[in-house]
Amino acid sequence: MLDRFKVPDKDKIFVPVENITKVTEKILEASGVSKEGAKNSTSVLIGNDLRGVETHGVSNGLRLYVEKYTSGEYNSNPNIKIIRESSTTATIDGDMGLGAEIGPMAMEMAITKAEKYGMGAVVVSNTGHLAGCGYYPLQAVEKDMIGQAMTSGGAGLTVPTWGSEPILGTNPVAWAAPTKSMPPFLFDIATTQIASNKISLARRTGAKLLPGWITDKKGDPVLEEIEAPERNGRHGESNYHLLPFGGTRENGSHKGFGLGMVVEIMTNELSGMGPAPLLKHEGSDFFAAYSIDAFTDVNKFKQDMDDLLSRIIESKPATGYEKVVYAGYLESEEFLKRSEEGIPYHKEVIEWFENHCNEIGIDCELR
Repeated sequence: MLDRFKVPDKDKIFVPVENITKVTEKILEASGVSKEGAKNSTSVLIGNDLRGVETHGVSNGLRLYVEKYTSGEYNSNPNIKIIRESSTTATIDGDMGLGAEIGPMAMEMAITKAEKYGMGAVVVSNTGHLAGCGYYPLQAVEKDMIGQAMTSGGAGLTVPTWGSEPILGTNPVAWAAPTKSMPPFLFDIATTQIASNKISLARRTGAKLLPGWITDKKGDPVLEEIEAPERNGRHGESNYHLLPFGGTRENGSHKGFGLGMVVEIMTNELSGMGPAPLLKHEGSDFFAAYSIDAFTDVNKFKQDMDDLLSRIIESKPATGYEKVVYAGYLESEEFLKRSEEGIPYHKEVIEWFENHCNEIGIDCELR
């Protein structure tokens, strides 16, 4: 994550992993979520925080989920059903349960199929927010598999190249591959210039948005650095839209929007939910696992990955940079550091935890 989105030192409060985990599970259970469901969702959220992906950790996610459970938009006790299944595939109806609750189950199903048949793919329809994609492919990595995850993330946020009207969501994708001794490869991105949650994070930390990240209300790219705007204006209209990665056609925005379309097809259309831009539903998810042993020798693959990634790390950095890294390297370093030192949260986040716990009558031993 860029430095501009990190919590300023003056606002940091370090919380031990076990403390934030315990309190988060209690808050979810107080919203009616089962112990297993709360454990799944908490693992995803805290896993994101440990890797430094704070946009999809408890800071932004938990309060949103509590609100949606309270309003009834999310189902805290979903009747999760398999509605179609083959040896290597499955389609799950999530009954509007939180995506982060169902996602770990869906990826485990894909992994189980891949263990037996070499490959497994699962789509989940009728589900809430997935809390990012990066956590799920790492489940496959633990079993010496390549993992993949996508989520359509709703719709109506991102303009197409040359367009002024937002069509797609942020439509994130992630892939991960195991290694022998190097940190695993983990490529986890939104298909937009900036993830939507980063804008709310920027408002919390006081960071500015860079040129070419968003558009104005009319869909024209904003090409100067600006303060992070509120999402909606006085009358509920959007104050900005997101740009596909690339920003403009000249810089490759058609590639970002095209990849966003792939995510839309592999989630909403493949699951049978139908187009989110037309039907305005929350979105669908896609999970896949590929058993390396079904294709080649596992030890050789992992050694080849080490050799490849070491070559990247050891390559000469450009002027002004200390070293070259690959996707997943810095996240792995952050995971080790935060596991030992605790997770740095913004003081406003801790205040929300303490106030909410007080309101619902549960202990909040964070510090």
